[in-house]
Amino acid sequence: MMDRNADAPWSKFDPEVYVDNNYRTPLEADLQIVRLLRDYFGRCLADVTPRSLWGVDVGAGANLYPALSMLPWCAKLMLLEYAQPNVEYLERQVAPEGFDGAWDAFWEVLRERPAYRDVAEPRSRVSEIVRVERLNLFDLDGHRRWDIGTMFFVADSMSECPEEFQRGVSCFMNALGEGAPYAVAFMKESIGYDVGEHRYPAYRVNRERAAESLAPFSAELEIHDLDHVVRPGHEGMLLALGRRNSEIAVP
Repeated sequence: MMDRNADAPWSKFDPEVYVDNNYRTPLEADLQIVRLLRDYFGRCLADVTPRSLWGVDVGAGANLYPALSMLPWCAKLMLLEYAQPNVEYLERQVAPEGFDGAWDAFWEVLRERPAYRDVAEPRSRVSEIVRVERLNLFDLDGHRRWDIGTMFFVADSMSECPEEFQRGVSCFMNALGEGAPYAVAFMKESIGYDVGEHRYPAYRVNRERAAESLAPFSAELEIHDLDHVVRPGHEGMLLALGRRNSEIAVP
């Protein structure tokens, strides 16, 4: 029997263990992803007025670098997350005291480009414009209102069910406005993962499945196949970068 999203122990997810395992010491895979994000958004948004867009990171989890990658262009930035422990972790990151030092290394990579260097005080900016909301990905209402968006290790890392994977991709993409640049990341061929004492499901995504899931929504699409293996049980990472087209697509 396939494990579905509703079966996973999300209330027991440990964000501190997750950050320790994945981000406290930056992994080359994530640094490469941040470079690709930085350069793609920089190209797409070169003529966009800073602090003019509404951005969203769907299923933000215990990961701040997708939000940081959108920071220069956003007037408002929403982090949507379902697991209550992750919601509480994110709320601490956007508090006036500023985000944890674990994220400084990722910001240093981002600020190699002028748009990011122009953000003089990233901690203050995050506290000013970023908000956290508890929301199930499947409850995104489909009103396309966000101008830029990210979804990292979510649709593929919440269920073994192919229908739920595609529904997750569709819910995210249908929340973006026409022309919105986006970034979506998947663990490649993941068979599931552990956080602390708890096991979480995954859907096995390869480059072809990633392209098939995103192409109906995309005016442009590039997929980077990164062969970095960061733990047992997967074969690398996939980073999809693109722009939303004008179609409303369903699974």
